[in-house]
Amino acid sequence: MELGVKIKSLRLQCGFTQEELADRCELTKGYISQLENDLTSPSIATLVDLLNALGTDLKEFFSDADNEKVIFNHDDFIVKEDERYTQTWLVPNAQKNEMEPIIVEIKPHSSMDEDRPHEGEEFGYVLEGEVILHLGKKKALVKKGCSFYYEAGRIHNLENASDEIAKVIWVSSPPTF
Repeated sequence: MELGVKIKSLRLQCGFTQEELADRCELTKGYISQLENDLTSPSIATLVDLLNALGTDLKEFFSDADNEKVIFNHDDFIVKEDERYTQTWLVPNAQKNEMEPIIVEIKPHSSMDEDRPHEGEEFGYVLEGEVILHLGKKKALVKKGCSFYYEAGRIHNLENASDEIAKVIWVSSPPTF
């Protein structure tokens, strides 16, 4: 890896001159020039300071993020279907991430399994139809175009009491589905 080339690229993306970057890190313009031309190498502490000034960190700087997949299409989705509802995972292997987005289609007069209390938060947005959100002993009707958000420390699930399919984008953090 050409450290200097990558630092220069980040500096230019931030719109900094060598002097501006040097000032932010209490370094000299000459040092930044030598660094960008791979004529010197920074200490770890100096590199951390430079990366902070450039809006990144060591992990991101050294990761191979160019190979990270960030766009997913229908062929990537995973679908699980039963007689009451269908779950579609929109991001494969999302259980390793902070969030797990899915689409849930609940058939008429059906409900999802109750989810036991757990750590984290959940968010949903009703795309079609309407659902009843069961949250502990409370119930709330959530119609098309409305959203819900709650901490998942109580028993919870969704129910479709209507005659039409209900479709919800549901995001759990951390992943629980």
